[in-house]
Amino acid sequence: MTATTRGPFDVWAPRPERLRLALAGEVVEMTRGDDGWWTPTEPVPDRDAAVDYGYLVDDDPDPRPDPRSRRQPDGVHGLSRRDVTTYEWGDAAWTGRQLAGSVVYELHVGTFTPDGTLDSAIDRLDHLLDIGVDLVELMPVNAFNGTHNWGYDGVGWFAVHEGYGGPDAYKRFVDACHAKGLGVVQDVVYNHLGPAGNYLPLFGPYLKDGRNTWGDMVNLDAEGSAEVRRYILDNIRMWFEDYHVDALRLDAVHALADTSEVHLLEQMAIETAALSAHLGRPLTLIAESDLNDTLLVRPREAGGYGLDAQWSDDFHHAVHVALSRETTGYYADFEPLEALAKVCEKGFFHDGTYSSFRERDHGKPVDTEHMPTWRLVVANQNHDQVGNRARGDRLAEHLDDDQLACAALLTLAGPFTPMLFMGEEWAASTPFAFFTSHPEPELGTATAEGRIEEFAKMGWDPADVLDPQDPETFHRSRLDWDELTEGRHAVVLDCYRRLARLRRELPQLTDPAFGSVSCTVDGRLFTMRRGDLLVVVNTGETEASVAVDASEVLFETPSGVDVRGDTLTVPPHAGALLR
Repeated sequence: MTATTRGPFDVWAPRPERLRLALAGEVVEMTRGDDGWWTPTEPVPDRDAAVDYGYLVDDDPDPRPDPRSRRQPDGVHGLSRRDVTTYEWGDAAWTGRQLAGSVVYELHVGTFTPDGTLDSAIDRLDHLLDIGVDLVELMPVNAFNGTHNWGYDGVGWFAVHEGYGGPDAYKRFVDACHAKGLGVVQDVVYNHLGPAGNYLPLFGPYLKDGRNTWGDMVNLDAEGSAEVRRYILDNIRMWFEDYHVDALRLDAVHALADTSEVHLLEQMAIETAALSAHLGRPLTLIAESDLNDTLLVRPREAGGYGLDAQWSDDFHHAVHVALSRETTGYYADFEPLEALAKVCEKGFFHDGTYSSFRERDHGKPVDTEHMPTWRLVVANQNHDQVGNRARGDRLAEHLDDDQLACAALLTLAGPFTPMLFMGEEWAASTPFAFFTSHPEPELGTATAEGRIEEFAKMGWDPADVLDPQDPETFHRSRLDWDELTEGRHAVVLDCYRRLARLRRELPQLTDPAFGSVSCTVDGRLFTMRRGDLLVVVNTGETEASVAVDASEVLFETPSGVDVRGDTLTVPPHAGALLR
């Protein structure tokens, strides 16, 4: 992964006819090179200080932030600030964390703790170790419009949101994670830019004609795209090299429209592998994709893009429907319990089958003979599946303790890479809703109306859709850490701790072979064999019995199970892991 060395105030801007650098109360003329990069013509005052600066584009009297700004102390509309601090890293002995065999934990910095900062999150890392977490995944932390947001509407891709603590706090967080043996996954968004504060088009052709679900398309293959691609690839390098992160989760890669000879995703894989070899530690790329196509994670030697892993929403849908029996919208196709069996054995449910929600055939089969199961990252809850519900309601609002424990059992004892969503491990009572804080009233209104329209196909009552601009929508989404030791919260948390211990102890639970997985369905009783281990889950409303060749109960949900001879009896909603 290579990057051209340029001055601290050089900027790529092929569109303007004139560009000036504004800093320290002065204005410095800039000169454009043949490659579209501008350089200060005169000596720059305070060039080595933490100075605030911006660019005067043509005749615009208002300075605009640096497209590669590392700090936006006054928000995305304000001046950039040079990040000249020297952080003394303490992770020289860190050798990295591979994804295979790991447990991922997804969190939103702003709602994970009462303070909503990276520094306060450090205080909760021991809790993550206690439930068997190996990799901590942060939802996007780049600079966005307003004070609180999910982060997917970011516009300052190189800057860490000041409300979270800025770049130094981010480094402290990563350092603290590594000190405890935890890797860090950073969620990044390259498929669109947010609706406010995006000044990139003033500088160059960062966008192209056409729109995806979230906004204008990023220019990956039209005129000027070489520098736009380098902008993204340099951002990837920044996270790995400057911030020492271990993995990136690439948001909605199906929205990266690229007809180049080498797709941007493959180029990411090429350059990340080169940097990994140089740094001497594993660097992982995880794609979120709606395509159900393992081309993304197929090795380049086999004609794929060479990414390391991808999300599988089919697992979530199958587990959610099996336990909750909710069948609206995209859940409809997953109503038969056999859908869960197929997902566990084959990776995807829709692998070329008809999707009633999409109204077309969808997906391609997984090469189960050759692909390891860990390349699919799965969850029974995540920010999308909870936050994109009308009220941000979690499974804990609808399921009993046994069912929640079964969700954990299927996720942590299943064949894939499990990802937990913050708070699920103690059945958090707080919702996780979609929230924004756009200062512009018209943008806030448009966002709220867009949510109602988006949910129409799921059949949810528009009256139930929370206003994302209401500050209370954000405040109510903060986790309540005082719950952990109380009632059902303590019961569910104990289940996660016990499953974490078993996952560390039993190699069958991290076996990456699809051939080690065999499932059966009998009415509402689901079984999954992992080598010589047996997972049993009763999704029905009545007691169920099944003949078993195992007698040792390694884990059981709160209501317990009964083994007599070769017969296992499972109460309604309960489950167990046996050997």
